[in-house]
Amino acid sequence: MKFSKWQGCGNDFVIVDFLDHEPVDFAVLAREMCDRHFGVGADGLMAACPSETADVRMREFNPDGTEPEMCGNGIRCFSRWLYEEGYVTKEEFTVETLAGTMVPRVIVQDGTVSAVAVDMGVPVLEGERIPVAGFGTERVVAQPITVAGKEYAMTCVSMGNPHCVIFVDDAEGFPLEQLGAQFEHHAAFPRKINTEFVEVRDRRHARMRVWERGAGITLACGTGTCATLTAGVLNDVLDREAAIEVDGGVIHVAWREDGHIVMTGPAERVFTGEWPGVR
Repeated sequence: MKFSKWQGCGNDFVIVDFLDHEPVDFAVLAREMCDRHFGVGADGLMAACPSETADVRMREFNPDGTEPEMCGNGIRCFSRWLYEEGYVTKEEFTVETLAGTMVPRVIVQDGTVSAVAVDMGVPVLEGERIPVAGFGTERVVAQPITVAGKEYAMTCVSMGNPHCVIFVDDAEGFPLEQLGAQFEHHAAFPRKINTEFVEVRDRRHARMRVWERGAGITLACGTGTCATLTAGVLNDVLDREAAIEVDGGVIHVAWREDGHIVMTGPAERVFTGEWPGVR
């Protein structure tokens, strides 16, 4: 089985083509291929599958075999792979995901893809739809949450997958390794949570570190940058367009007047290879 490895701001993925092949147990395949010691090594597996509603269907699996609804860096990598491999010929096309239909656009300069922009849709803000326990249809903005005996102010957003944004004074020094899993598995989040720890540098620039549900610490999270901008606007600390600096680079996010979030950032091929199949 041929595969291609890609990265977007250091968030890395293995992409496999199942457009003309029978699907396999993707959860098992993800656990094997994403293993950084015995496999290819990646933050996730992307499988290209046929779609009845869009140009192609993207299925994503975490290293632990779980299937999240969406992945922002992943869809940028997936989109450039589709374009460069010739599976799509248009610069703008549609991708079916568990979070709905996304609309990526490859940005081509001098015949080369320089970046990928994705219309990520409208952020979901009602607590019960994110979901966050106990909030019903209310927004979860600067609400208290206690983790490891300390109270934090959380702002929660769904970008098709759930996010909890915590604004901190020092993102670099925040004990992500010790507290990330405690946020992920907190009782307030019935479907677990992706958590962003964000230091606002100015109204158009924020530093974000992330603990991803099912993956742990990663160098970037595309949907997390969208959630960060949304939370920054709701808390009046960020403008509606800002650069979100992650461990692996910078992602530009804009919350348009029509309510849609557009995320723009890099997607780079790392290498290609062959995998013997599910062991």
